[in-house]
Formats: sequence, structure tokens, C-alpha cells
Amino acid sequence: MTVRDPHRTVEAVWRIESARVIAGLARMVHDVGLAEELAQDALVLALEQWPVSGVPDNPGAWLMLTAKHRAVDQIRRRANYERKLEQVGRDMEVRQDSAEAELDDALDDHIGDDLLRLLFTACHPVLSTEGRLALTLRLLGGLTTEEIARAFLVPEPTVAQRIVRAKRTLTEKRVPIEMPAPAELPERLSSVLEVIYLIFNEGYSATAGGDWMRPSLCEEALRLGRVLAGLVPGEAEAHGLVALMEIQASRTVARTDRRTGEPVLLLDQDRSAWDRLLIRRGLAALERAEALGTLGPYGLQAAIAACHARATSAGDTDWERMAALYLVLAHVAPSPVVELNRAVAVGMAYGPERGLEIVDGLAAERLLRDYPQLPAVRGDLLAKLGRAGEAREEFERAARLTRNDRERHLFLTRAATLGS
Repeated sequence: MTVRDPHRTVEAVWRIESARVIAGLARMVHDVGLAEELAQDALVLALEQWPVSGVPDNPGAWLMLTAKHRAVDQIRRRANYERKLEQVGRDMEVRQDSAEAELDDALDDHIGDDLLRLLFTACHPVLSTEGRLALTLRLLGGLTTEEIARAFLVPEPTVAQRIVRAKRTLTEKRVPIEMPAPAELPERLSSVLEVIYLIFNEGYSATAGGDWMRPSLCEEALRLGRVLAGLVPGEAEAHGLVALMEIQASRTVARTDRRTGEPVLLLDQDRSAWDRLLIRRGLAALERAEALGTLGPYGLQAAIAACHARATSAGDTDWERMAALYLVLAHVAPSPVVELNRAVAVGMAYGPERGLEIVDGLAAERLLRDYPQLPAVRGDLLAKLGRAGEAREEFERAARLTRNDRERHLFLTRAATLGS
């Protein structure tokens, strides 16, 4: 197959196939860093050969086969070849051709299992949160160090150090590239879900910089979430997270003004612009989560998001149900942020005075001390109560706290509308 721009084709194929290739190699060489190096060797060969010979009919299989042969060569060259043979289940007398046959079988089978092992390894709790985020995006998202740095607005060397440190930690701690034991699964699954949702949230509401959203991160998190839900179909929270992300992602287009690019708050959004396909998919994932048992934190948040998705207008939203769901969520996964969100729902359902009572009770929370949404929510409730001066001060405080330029402009605009 020939194409006009083989380099772009190589990049596209790498983005799609890299996780599968690295996952298969990691199971064989038992080293995430080495697996990535071998896969990238195959990428380099593709960049050298495809522009000359043309893109193969099955480029993903070409990368897999090339990486597999690189793995065989690597094992043959290494001084500890016998130990590698033991790791693939052979005794020390197995011939090199037998080792290659073993690699052939292992790399071609159990692709889903390999991806799941790689995902759980990249999100291992032994790693820092930053390390898990960077390594997951690198290994399973196929993102370059430059792309990850740009997405999180940090220097490229910082991201590179996080990835190197994460891989080194996995090696030093001798973290096996395998599925966790049944007793460890809840904690490990929680770490995987957290990483995927952190990626999504950074894309949905960027914490810093000039962009209100970074849709590419949302798309990557959704892809990872869908893969995970397909690999662990019996885990309700995996479906709950997918439901939450699908429904939230459905509002992407409506979240910014098409003319100015400024943020549009949820209650002011044009709901006809919401993506109905994503909403249907989200509601279907929520139904699957509910069918599997009691909803966990992600499922409950998806149920809350569904209240918005099902309402034809802000006035039609079932705020009382939303307030009740937040109360359950506060019991299942208590946090000051959940309480702050509950205050919004309570304020809409039962009046701003009730919401303000909850917000004022959070004033001493250390975790919310520099959280711009606390004064923003308080300012909104005060404005509804006609306390314009106090509300303006709260919005100005929120503007000082946020590191996102678009959000700062939104808060200052809200303050300006309240007069001097």
C-alpha cells in the first residue's frame, strides 16, 4: 500500500498499535522500559523503510512482527539469556529456536490480557500520581513526551524525568507485569480508574494555561476507559467511569462560545449542541453499571451527570434527585469537593440559603483553601440572595486563585456584572 505521506501514516499506526506491541513485549521481557525500547526500534525501522518500500497492507502486524524479532535478538545478545528463558517458562536447556517459537505464540495471543497487564502496571500505586499519568499516556496512549508536556503545561524534561523515574521504580521494586491477585484487585483497579479520570479531568477543565479545555486528553481518557471496561466487563465502576466521561464529553462543543471562545457555564449551554450519541452511550454504560450492583463513586457521579443529560432545559433538571445522589456520594466517597458540589444542587433544589449554609461550613477546609471553585460557588449563591457586594468580592477572589486564563476571565466578568 502506497500513500502520499508515509511518515504521517507511521505516526497514526504507532498511536493505534503501540500499546498492543508494548504490552505483548512487556509480558515476554518482563521489563516495561525494555519493551518500550524494542517497540520504538520497530518504529524507527518503519520510518526508515516505509517511505521507500511503501506502507504494508497490515502495518500493525508489521510493527508487531518487527518488534518481536527485535525481542528475540535482544534475548540472544543478553548475557543472562538463560534467566530470560526461565521467565518464558522454559528450562535452561531449551534451544534458541524454541525460545523464538515461544515468543511467537505469546506475542500473538491474549492481546486483551496483555493490555490489561500493561494498564495495571503503568498505574501501579507504587508510582507517584504524576508518574502514573505520564507513563500511562506514553505506553497506552502512544503520546510523545512533547505531547504530554504540552497537555499538562510542564517542561518536556520534567515529563521525561517522570517517565524515566516511573520505569526505574517499577524495575527497582520488582513490580511484576501481571494482573493483581484477586485480593489486590479493588485497590489496583481504583488506581487505574483514578489515573484515567485524572487524564479526562485535565482535558475537560484545564487547571492552568490559556485553554479552557484540552479535548485530546478527554478523547484519550475515553479510549482508555472503553478499553478497560471491555477487558473487565464485570466491574461496575469501570462502566460507571465510562458513563461519566461519555456524558460529560457530550457537552464539549457547548462549553465554549463559538464566536469568542469564552467558557459557557452548564446552565447557560445550548443543549441542542450536546452530542446525543455520547449521551446515549453514557446512559447505556450507566445501565450496565447499575445492573452489576450498587453504584460506586464513579457510577454515582455518572447518575448525577445523567440528571443533566436527561433534562431538556436547566429548569427541567431534577435537582432534588441530584442533591440526594450527592448525599449518597458524600457517604461513599466523602470529600470537601463533593460537599461543595452538593451545595450547588441543594441551592438549586431548596434555595440559595440552604446551599450557602453548606458552603460556609466548608470555609475552614484546608483542602479548599486555594480552590477557586469555593469562592465562585459562594459568589453565585450570594448573588442569588441579592448580596451583590459580597458576591463580587468572592468572584474576584476566585479569579486570583485560578491558574486558568479563561476561567479567570469568566470570574472577573461575573464580578463586573455585579457593579462597583
